[in-house]
Amino acid sequence: MRIIEIKDGMNKRKTLNELLKREDEDNLEIENTVRDIINNIKRNGDVALKEYTYKFDRVELENIKVSKEEVEEAIDIVGEEFLNILKEASENIRIYHEEEVETTWFKDFGPGIKLGQKITPIKRVGLYVPGGTAGYPSTVLMTAIPAKVAGVKSLAMVTPPDSSGKVDPYILAAAYVANIDEIYKVGGAQAIAALAYGTETIEPVYKIVGPGNIFVATAKKQVFGKVDIDMIAGPSEIGILADEKSNPRIIAADLLSQAEHDEMAAPIFITTSKEQAEKVEEEVYKQIEKLPRKDINLKSIENYALGIIARNKDEAIEWMNEFAPEHLEILYDNPETYLDKITNAGAIFLGEYSPEPVGDYFAGPNHTLPTSGTAKFSSPLGVYDYFKRSSIIQYNKDALEKVGDKVQKFAKKEGLFAHANAIDIRFQED
Repeated sequence: MRIIEIKDGMNKRKTLNELLKREDEDNLEIENTVRDIINNIKRNGDVALKEYTYKFDRVELENIKVSKEEVEEAIDIVGEEFLNILKEASENIRIYHEEEVETTWFKDFGPGIKLGQKITPIKRVGLYVPGGTAGYPSTVLMTAIPAKVAGVKSLAMVTPPDSSGKVDPYILAAAYVANIDEIYKVGGAQAIAALAYGTETIEPVYKIVGPGNIFVATAKKQVFGKVDIDMIAGPSEIGILADEKSNPRIIAADLLSQAEHDEMAAPIFITTSKEQAEKVEEEVYKQIEKLPRKDINLKSIENYALGIIARNKDEAIEWMNEFAPEHLEILYDNPETYLDKITNAGAIFLGEYSPEPVGDYFAGPNHTLPTSGTAKFSSPLGVYDYFKRSSIIQYNKDALEKVGDKVQKFAKKEGLFAHANAIDIRFQED
């Protein structure tokens, strides 16, 4: 773990990019591999999908679609206690996301003029859920429930099988709770291609959401335009704002909660106390020894973890806004009083009893969040991602006649004389 002190003349963006190795680098080999996979799926459909599943997952698939019997078996394996936890989390997510619902509006904007916006759910959406070596039932709930709240009629979930050819039972149990009927045991770039272009078994979708590895992210980039996507998810990250009164043990634990996600996860904290920074570093290495995913944690901490010592809280917040973390914890007293100063963060956790994991699983807000600095311009996954909007315009004859000459002059100025004629013709005598 590296500890740095902010000094006069330091460039926030440049310093963070250098320390966190965040400059974008094109990987042409991955780009070309994914492009070949997508083209093969487009040409050969299910055959190519099964071939890639054997090649990458070492599984020979008979059926691509998960059967009802497999879902029922998974529910039995999971057991009633965890199923009830899934249901309670699901309800929390639903209640929160109902606050995001938009409605159609259409109203008067002057004599003879009515304008509005029509809100329509996207008809069919594909959900990508990582699987194989580890299952993420929380991702199922976080992607499916907002879609259901939005009114999406058709959801198709893809997730890779384990070495026995089965889908993680906890993923299937979450899909059952979220009421997902279509589940396919395929993953990787090939699954993204199947969702975008369709195969004999999988009908194409209009939008793809959900996180994945570099091949999944690259495939989402390449099919964008054919379908919509939610975002390109990078490695997980957390930023923690702390001062001399914050608990070093809690800071260290929360940094490690993100470090265990990925060897490239970026856990950083910014404090106004040098003594505290040293205590946090000591705690991190002390706690890491007790963790089952020690190797992953250690690589993240050694390569990407960062402690920054700021001279005051305003400076700390400025640097954190430049980092634009996926998850931001504010461990100051009265943390809500600092909200107005936070401009870039995916999710904000206030106080030491609002740890990031409660947001990952249970609180209700979505855990599919912008990463890699994209919180500067994008938002968490929400109900709004499953809507599309259509403008509504209605003028009567008198209203159009009042502005017709202005519209024609505008059109002619751009050399679009047929546009001008479309106005003029309405007021010509037959």
